[in-house]
Amino acid sequence: MQAVLIAAGESSRFWPLANGIHKSQLFLLGKPLMYWTLKGLAEHDIKNVVVVHGRDSSIPAMLEQENDLGLRLSYAVQEKPLGTGNALFAAKKYIKDSFFVFWPNKVNSGELVGKMLEVQKKQGAKAVFVGAFTKAPWDYGVARMEGERLAEIVENPKQGHEPSNTKVVGAYLLESDYFSYYGRLSRRHEADFVEALNLYLKDKKASLVMSENDVPALKYPWDLFSVLDILFRSRQQQRIIHPTAKIGEGTAFEGPVYIGEKCEIGPHNVLRGPLNIEKGTKTGAFFEIKHSVVQEGTHFHSGYIGDSLIGKNCRFGAGFVAANRRLDRKNIACEVQGKRMDTDLDHLGAVVGEETSIGIQAGTMPGVFVGARCQIGPGTIVFENVPDNTSLFARFKQKNSPC
Repeated sequence: MQAVLIAAGESSRFWPLANGIHKSQLFLLGKPLMYWTLKGLAEHDIKNVVVVHGRDSSIPAMLEQENDLGLRLSYAVQEKPLGTGNALFAAKKYIKDSFFVFWPNKVNSGELVGKMLEVQKKQGAKAVFVGAFTKAPWDYGVARMEGERLAEIVENPKQGHEPSNTKVVGAYLLESDYFSYYGRLSRRHEADFVEALNLYLKDKKASLVMSENDVPALKYPWDLFSVLDILFRSRQQQRIIHPTAKIGEGTAFEGPVYIGEKCEIGPHNVLRGPLNIEKGTKTGAFFEIKHSVVQEGTHFHSGYIGDSLIGKNCRFGAGFVAANRRLDRKNIACEVQGKRMDTDLDHLGAVVGEETSIGIQAGTMPGVFVGARCQIGPGTIVFENVPDNTSLFARFKQKNSPC
């Protein structure tokens, strides 16, 4: 049995974290997010995996370094971001057998594969899909069932006319003749994957497996928090500290915490999980960080970081504060691709791109995004998103006079 991992697309809604890389290449618990999905497949002896990636992607080079799973990896290129159907079709020449399709953020892939294979055997299904409960079925492709059989995926049904509250998530078990159904489509478009699947469902007995711990689609940076929670739960470990990490005297831990290779945590820090700190990160004395994801090589002095997502090789001066709650305690809205959107979170700090430097006594308001390679001056409070490669300095007027 084979698997296809769809790791193409531009990750544009993941700015400023996915800067020149696919979002599945961000690190959690010391490995790229994609690694944990591949690990779940390998644990079920599914080791023939095709990875579909975009043109000029660094994914093959990354996986050459991270492949300690005994996988036989092949790579297919999606030349242009033309949707899932087109990405999967790029893998056609490698598929000889029944195959799984996963998005690389499905870090619970091992759990899902086990359930899917069990249902396939029990019900004699030719295809198995995964579903999860949703309060907003009109925002998703929703399952229409006929008894135990999945009959159709209804894309974005009108509110009040949805066939169920079960959304179909990014995990499928298909037979290799799926590609002949895709070939029947009269035209190709961004949503043609669902159209091809519905043709396929007319002829095939398909079953649905429900996932209680659904992994979010990873559309937006703050979705990383949910993925981190799932990874910690799957390992049932509260504290994972690399043997080469140094922890300063008097440092306090609360909740699940990961501290990576060669990290240096200063004295009298407060680390409140769920918290992910990647290799080479350094903190000064009397620093507090809560429920955040930090990529490798970032340095902090003193201050407070709450519910934030920080890219690699950033520098934060003394006294920096990432505010993470509104004064009125309402949900926090963020600007994504020029549109304001409710995150459905009442705790969210800053999202900071790689290689950004921030001066002393500076701060960010809740839900602010700061781009990659920026400079934020001392004493500057950031109220709005800052584009990549931007310098932002508050203006101060200093007047000297005799005492």
